[in-house]
Amino acid sequence: MNAKEFLKALDHIVEEKNISREVVLEAMELALATAYKKNFDSKTNVRVDINPDTGEIKVISYLVVVDDYDEGTETTDEEGNIVRIPPEINEDAQILLEDAQEIVPGIKVGETIEREVTPKDFGRVATSTAKQVINQKIREAERSSIIEEFADKEGEMMVGMLAMEDAKNYYVDLGRTRGILPKSEMIPEETVEMGSSIKVYITKVEATTKGPLILLSRKHYGFVRRLFETEIPELADGTIELYAVVREPGIRSKVAVFSTNDKVDPIGACIGERGSRIASILKELNGERVDLVLYSEDPQEFIKNALSPAKDVIVNITDEKNREALAIVNDENLSLAIGKKGSNVKLASRLTKYKIDVKTLAQINEEGNKAE
Repeated sequence: MNAKEFLKALDHIVEEKNISREVVLEAMELALATAYKKNFDSKTNVRVDINPDTGEIKVISYLVVVDDYDEGTETTDEEGNIVRIPPEINEDAQILLEDAQEIVPGIKVGETIEREVTPKDFGRVATSTAKQVINQKIREAERSSIIEEFADKEGEMMVGMLAMEDAKNYYVDLGRTRGILPKSEMIPEETVEMGSSIKVYITKVEATTKGPLILLSRKHYGFVRRLFETEIPELADGTIELYAVVREPGIRSKVAVFSTNDKVDPIGACIGERGSRIASILKELNGERVDLVLYSEDPQEFIKNALSPAKDVIVNITDEKNREALAIVNDENLSLAIGKKGSNVKLASRLTKYKIDVKTLAQINEEGNKAE
């Protein structure tokens, strides 16, 4: 491989793998140094320099000037075994000051004596030998680059393509890498097709020995939050703020919002003209119910709103310190306030951070009579 071909190959790797030219050059220099030691010289006091402009490769042998040979030290480990600590400068790379001054008069301790030792056929042998090492370094650099790209995307929503599946997971193509979408993190009863686009919420980004691990979800409450932020422009510009989201995937979500502008109705803005905005969100959630709740700093008002779709709710804070409340409803609204399997009142409690007890006036009177 001549210098021109080398630079062409280098630039191809940089462009294809989207990693820095410097990282690839460093990886190749290390790999070529390993190849030289293996094929031409077992000593370790060599380095390889690659000219980034011309592609010229040089193998440089060097000696570090020392005032006395450092052979390392010996010590004992916790079990009493003798352990040798290598010298700071490799033994092969040391030369005594007096010997060095015979070669280079005036040289000082810490300076180096260098000479080029590039073999004539080094390009052919080194390219073949170093290929595996170079590929490994490039893979490592590519992994780091992907981790860096996705590090700030944890907690964000992305659109990917369903690439493949196994018994437990879907694998979503996110561009330069694939994310893992466990089937347990899908919205219950939803169906998907391979090759179709899919919106996913990134729950975790982690570097592992096997490469970047990117975990995805469609069940996470953050998925609903990001859907609203995508579909509702007023959330993006700050006219409306999203206070909190709680969710029972596949059944119901409650989204508390409020307006920073008295002239803007936060609930209406989220619904959109003829329900267009909320319809897009509901479609993505596979028919999961979404209750839009008007946030209030008054806990009684907030709890009343959170128990939607129940109406005519009267709320009393029974224990402010322990955050307990009693919600009084009529018979017609009792089942709505509680919800199927208690889902509505549970979500309202999580949204408001109050333990909510729902009762009818008749139930309260009956309990009062029993107490007497």
